[in-house]
Amino acid sequence: MLNRKLGIIDLSKRKVKITQTPDNLKKAFLGGRGLNIHYLYDMVKSDIDPLGPENVLIFGTGFLTGTLVPNSSRFNVSAKSPETGILGDANCGGYFAAELRYAGFDRLIILGKAKEPSYLHVTDGTIEIKGAKEYWGLDTTDVQLAFKKDLGQVEAAVCGVAGENLVRFACVRTGVKNAAGRCGLGAVMGSKNLKAVVTKGTQGIEIAHPEKMFEVVEELKDYLMSSKITPILGSVGTPLLYEVSNAFGAIRTKNSQLNAWSDTLNADVVETFVDKMIGCSSCFVHCRHRNKLGGEGPEYTALGLLGANLGIEDTAHVIELNNICNELGLDISSSGTILAWVFELYERGIIDKKMAGEKLRFGDFELAKSLLYKISRREGFGDILAESTRNVERFGEKSKDYLIAVKGLPQSDPHDVRYMKAFALGIATASRGADHLRSRPTLEIFFNLPKEVRERIYGKGVTNDPTSYIAKEKPVYFSDNIFAAIDCLGICKFICHGFNSPHYVDYAWMKKLIHCTSGWQFKEKEIEAVGKRVIDIERMFNTREGITRKDDTLPKRYFDDPMPLKIAKGHHIDRKEFDKLLTRYYKIRGWDKDGQVKKERVRELEALQ
Repeated sequence: MLNRKLGIIDLSKRKVKITQTPDNLKKAFLGGRGLNIHYLYDMVKSDIDPLGPENVLIFGTGFLTGTLVPNSSRFNVSAKSPETGILGDANCGGYFAAELRYAGFDRLIILGKAKEPSYLHVTDGTIEIKGAKEYWGLDTTDVQLAFKKDLGQVEAAVCGVAGENLVRFACVRTGVKNAAGRCGLGAVMGSKNLKAVVTKGTQGIEIAHPEKMFEVVEELKDYLMSSKITPILGSVGTPLLYEVSNAFGAIRTKNSQLNAWSDTLNADVVETFVDKMIGCSSCFVHCRHRNKLGGEGPEYTALGLLGANLGIEDTAHVIELNNICNELGLDISSSGTILAWVFELYERGIIDKKMAGEKLRFGDFELAKSLLYKISRREGFGDILAESTRNVERFGEKSKDYLIAVKGLPQSDPHDVRYMKAFALGIATASRGADHLRSRPTLEIFFNLPKEVRERIYGKGVTNDPTSYIAKEKPVYFSDNIFAAIDCLGICKFICHGFNSPHYVDYAWMKKLIHCTSGWQFKEKEIEAVGKRVIDIERMFNTREGITRKDDTLPKRYFDDPMPLKIAKGHHIDRKEFDKLLTRYYKIRGWDKDGQVKKERVRELEALQ
């Protein structure tokens, strides 16, 4: 279990170094997101160009990835983000990460830039840098099929045409749908002339206590299946969230000018386009759709951001846009947000036909489709849109008033957070920008939890009212920590305590799984401390890039424009109440009043080597 290797690949010098990650670092960070940020903070200087050879790209598997643990398929890809200029980090499932571990590696750290298109071929204990000229220019599915044809049943993490062309919101893909979607890490691959990491392994993963592991895993499966949410996710997947959010008016619609949209995107309608449900490595939930239009998805994110946010009602059209993003290697969240932003800017006369080259409007499927292709190839207006939120400088300061982004990152999910104050704090403080997967406090919104259950999870004083500001720093703090820990272990958040259910994998389950796998005895508080360590170093990384309290804020519209529809009508974020909430959040995190990690804590974390 503990003998997986660390590969350090210098593409400029065409050199490969294979070493081990010290046990003290594994105990401090476990793996995945944790070790990635440790190495990134240590190796990346603050003044580098994210698309330059000085950037460092890290593929890191979780501590439990590839084992029998349910849903342990995850890995993190990390670098300085070309989209935001701060921390870039994205989490992904599929089969790639398990295969990388079977090939003998936990983590790959990629330096420099190859002189010509290249790929990494990782097999049992070895890493080779190979030419990829014949693969350059292929879409994400085609290139993976080409690798399988040429190299056998390999798994690959690839960039698409968008990554090759340095689109700042290009993603890393593996399989048909799985994406390390956020922060433009596919563009970092493209900037390094790296088309893919391709892997195949035959090495098993040694387990410290195999018999006990079998027993605990079976117990965990029974426990997970006893939850009401598990069979629902396995039946309809994340589209179930669309109908729930739309019912009370929390769907970002037409760039958040509205907050509700059509029932044509409900899960029962999506279901008519589904061929079958599939899952990732070791998954038994099977929340992913294989659609009848030749791809996988859509997830809730695609329904909201490529549907409601663009003013598109036709379910087939939304699924087609979803499939196009997947093939081109574009982040769906940024794609839907940036297109909606410029559609509104055109309506308001802030940009015109001379700049855009055509009339921009909501509800035009063919327009949206054409723009996605133009973005991926940097053609015409697409070359401008490929710069993402950096276009505030081009479009003018007034354009920022209508941009739904935080710290330069377009908001990741379709929720309109004006109604949900904990969600609002979560996206404002998340380490990579406007992001629900860092601290999504679902339980205090969608579940009417008994007071004793709520206080046992979050602490005292948290109400079930999502519109209240009272103590909402507590669910965000709790979610921050446990989601960071689950990312370090390589387990899908869908079975993490607090993400979709008040049950699922909590620190007690993590403790058992870590012990069965490695023999190490962790206390529950020590696992929570791993998550806290990760959050603090991510903040230290961003501080070095100039992030301060002023950046932990929300889009202007969320403060100034009340929601116009349904139950959420009239709600917005009060600036004074939000500021007080932010102060309380910093206090509970142990940061100073400007949101910075205190000096003694910085010294402690920098001493970890």
